[in-house]
Amino acid sequence: MAAAFILVDSLVTDPEQFKQYASLAPAVVAAAGGEYLARGGRSETMEGDWKPARLTVLRFPSYEQAKAFYDSASYEDVRQKRVGATQHFNMVLVEGV
Repeated sequence: MAAAFILVDSLVTDPEQFKQYASLAPAVVAAAGGEYLARGGRSETMEGDWKPARLTVLRFPSYEQAKAFYDSASYEDVRQKRVGATQHFNMVLVEGV
């Protein structure tokens, strides 16, 4: 079974409100079998014109587990904490090899 990755490009506009989301999300991710590989650290565009403001990378054991995490009631509750805290929050799920 191939691992799956969630990539998030976000632009935080209300850091205080975003802290609520950021403090709760890791427990929900871990409960679903996921782990953070990168969480808003230093990044650099190597090619192309994509310039993510804040990049987050998560790994899950499978595509299905990542989907179950995103669709869970627990994560829905946590997602509500970030409403209005970001200018954008783009999330993509990709299956690994």
